Amino acid sequence: MAAIRPFRGLRFTSSAGSLQALVAPPYDVLSPSEREDLAVRNEHNIVHLTLPEQHPDDRSKYIKYARSAALLADWRRTGTLAAEPVPALYRYTQSFHLPHISDAFTRTSFIALIKVEPYEKGVVLPHEQTFPKHKEDRMRILEATRAHLECIFGLYEDPAGEVLSALKKAPVGSEVDVLSDDGTTQKLEPITDQDSVDKLTHLLADKKVWIADGHHRYETAVAFREKLGPKDDLIPEDFMMMALSSMSDPGLVLLPTHRIVHKMPFSTAEAKTALAQVFDLHNTHSSRLPDAIEKAQAEGKRAFGIAFEGGDGIVAIPKDEAALLALDDSNGSDALKGLDVSVLHRVIFEKILGVQGLDSISYTRDAAEAYRAADEGAAASFLMNPPTVDDMKEIALGGEKMPQKSTYYFPKILSGLVLWSLNDF
Repeated sequence: MAAIRPFRGLRFTSSAGSLQALVAPPYDVLSPSEREDLAVRNEHNIVHLTLPEQHPDDRSKYIKYARSAALLADWRRTGTLAAEPVPALYRYTQSFHLPHISDAFTRTSFIALIKVEPYEKGVVLPHEQTFPKHKEDRMRILEATRAHLECIFGLYEDPAGEVLSALKKAPVGSEVDVLSDDGTTQKLEPITDQDSVDKLTHLLADKKVWIADGHHRYETAVAFREKLGPKDDLIPEDFMMMALSSMSDPGLVLLPTHRIVHKMPFSTAEAKTALAQVFDLHNTHSSRLPDAIEKAQAEGKRAFGIAFEGGDGIVAIPKDEAALLALDDSNGSDALKGLDVSVLHRVIFEKILGVQGLDSISYTRDAAEAYRAADEGAAASFLMNPPTVDDMKEIALGGEKMPQKSTYYFPKILSGLVLWSLNDF
């Protein structure tokens, strides 16, 4: 099953500057302006590698990838980045708060190399759809740098807490910690104790791994390896970095990803009339939608919050659950059709409101940003409750995939704490 191993991670040295100014969220959650804000914090901020800049006088759009590779080599040469003296696993602890909840959460993962396997082998399982254009960009970065610059996120089953217990008890080296912009305290500690490394690799050896975050990067790594064909022995291209977390970790948090629809074929009044054929609609101010749909879910009801211009909000609760799901005429399983995100896309958008494709849709996990967007020119915003980890696991085991951006594991894996070069295999 899952084959993991320690590695000599590349880490920023003190000569690079304050770690606070060197780290960043993953490449795929950063807007261009956020990337620029991070880039000016320090000339060595990780975004200079993960999101290399396109210059106006570049002769080719691919030069930026060579620029990333040159920077990586220069940072190693000057001691800005240095490899761990010996192979290590890395205990990675993220402590955070959520809005409206007083208790603190802590999620404990460990970062390791994992052998990449095609999905059909059933070792590493996906749960979301991907898009080719995103994978092409990551392939260019990987080919140019021969390094995994960021860490993806995976989950394993650990009902008895055996792996998590072993991880927390493992002796560790000197820690580094940083407070990321989202308010999360991020701590990284190398594990080089051989008994601990052996125990953790052994405990994972019989487990499947579900990709929680990083499908595009994982599929890129698989394609990168497949280009080389069969080999007698393991090679660097067989592996990539992954942060692994227990599905039973009490700090494992899933947040919803809301949809902002910028154009609809119907007016607000027409949209409400169409929705009222299938849903009971309850009026409220749009700012109250997050609490309203959460309350409905706690009462065992499926509910969507829909924000229109001027604070006009409605909570949509199905009149007849079976009739609602019957509107989805796709070939998916009942489990896939029953997800809120599937109902939203395949029934509400496509069947009821005539919103086709994804071009007019943007995404946010910030509920306030979602309902404010309706006052700032969007046609409407649709707020959802999140799926569960069990939902994700069931869909993946069935060989199916959720629509893109169905899950949002919080917090994201911070980039810049540790990198891995294939040259250090």
